[in-house]
Formats: sequence, C-alpha cells, structure tokens
Amino acid sequence: MKQVSSKTILVIEDNAVTRNLYIDGLSAEGFNTIGAENGTIGIQKAQLHLPDLIVCDISMPDINGYDVLTALKEDPVTAIIPFIFLAGSGDKTDVRKGMELGADDYVIKPSTIDELTRAIATQLRKQKHLKEWYTRECNQILENASPNQNAASKPESIFPKNTQLQEVFDYIEANFHLGITLCDVASAVGYSAAYLTHRVAKQTGDTVNGWIVQRRMAAARELLQESKQTIEQISTALGYQNACHFSRQFRQHHDIPPQTWRKKHQSMRRLRNMLIG
Repeated sequence: MKQVSSKTILVIEDNAVTRNLYIDGLSAEGFNTIGAENGTIGIQKAQLHLPDLIVCDISMPDINGYDVLTALKEDPVTAIIPFIFLAGSGDKTDVRKGMELGADDYVIKPSTIDELTRAIATQLRKQKHLKEWYTRECNQILENASPNQNAASKPESIFPKNTQLQEVFDYIEANFHLGITLCDVASAVGYSAAYLTHRVAKQTGDTVNGWIVQRRMAAARELLQESKQTIEQISTALGYQNACHFSRQFRQHHDIPPQTWRKKHQSMRRLRNMLIG
C-alpha cells in the first residue's frame, strides 16, 4: 500500500538495475528518493542532501559499504541518519561487522520492495521517537532555565567586573575593531603603557593586549557562527591588517583555523535542527 511520506531515502548501489528497481519501488511507495552509483558519490550526496535514511550495498568496487558507513559516522551530522545495509548473504560475520560499525538493519538481497519498505518504516519510527524524546528534553531544559537564560539579551561581557579598570575595558569594548594597541588604550585612559600593563596584569592576570585579543576572538566567534562573511571580511571587520594574522591568532586561541571552527559549529547546528526539526 502506498504511503504518504515526505521522507527522503538515499540508495547507494553500484548495480544500476538493482538501484533503479529500489528507487522506482520506493518512489511508488511515496518516498523521495536519491540514487548514488558508488560509495564515494553516496558519501557526497549524504552530506549534501542529509536524507532521512540511507540504504547501502556492502560490496561495491571503489568504496565498500563498511567504509561508507564509517565515513558517515565520523561526521556528527550524518552520524545520526539511520543506515540499512543491502547484503548478498546473511553471513553472521558480515552482519556483526556491520552492526559494530553502527548499522541499524540488514536486508538480504534479493529482497522485495515490501521487505525493504518495512525495514525502512521500522527505522523511521525509531528516529521519530528519538526526535520526540530530544524535543521533550530540550523543552524541559528551557522550562528549568532561569529567566536570565531565557531572555533575549546581549551576551555577557567577557571583561571582569572591576570598577578600577572599567575605563580601560570600556575603551577596548568600543574600539577593539579598530586595530588598537596597548599604547592607544594607555593614551586614552591617561597612563603610561608600562604602568597600565603592570596595573592590569596585577588585577586580572592578563595584559591589555591580551584583553584586546580576547574581545576580538569573542567577536570572531559570533561572526563565524552568525554571518556569511568570508575570513578576509571578518579579519578586516575586527581591525586586522591581513587575514593571515587573524587566522594565526584565532588558531592560537582555539587550536583550529577559523574556517574549520565555522564548519564544526555549522555541523552541530544542523545536527540540532535535524533532531528537533
């Protein structure tokens, strides 16, 4: 019986006849279908389309099904997509290997569309229950959060609450994006650079330049996560003379380049949206 579904199924199968048979059959059952003729393309399409479920052959010439599954499990976004293996036999060793890698089910070829559809339906129900549980947990966390956590307000300042240095921090906050240095801050607050360095270090454990960089890094994280600006545009917006200097400083503080940081956090956001969306 045809199902009404908006779910997308990715079928990775190197045999064109078998692949088209499954694609046509699943389409007739109401699923949106995507085909991939080998493991490499299958991984690419999984990352691009983020299907609701993946059906994958084990024996393929370029990258076998085990390698496809391993690659997808290494990405936090594709790791949660239900994965069903298509196997030419029900050998227990093969089944155990697939399950240890994280496969959700096995369908032995040749199989009917009805058999495959039932396996898919089972995994989609499990995924639905997981999303419902995750949504409940997120709602519970929000309900238990303090009013200040729920309020849509400006992020808390990175600077310590120190009235004796408030003028220093206020100047950095207002001008960090202009390429200011210790000398600029010292001149603005009326102290020598040496005296200001000693005073700030004694009271905060960090230097004036250190606080400038920390403020720039906080702004960099926000721009990387919330905007589509390029690394060059972000570095310019934060007062750096060139993107290389910005990238080097960002890596010193975060252990990874800014572009990698952005991709990591975008992946986590997509994962969260998949679970609660």
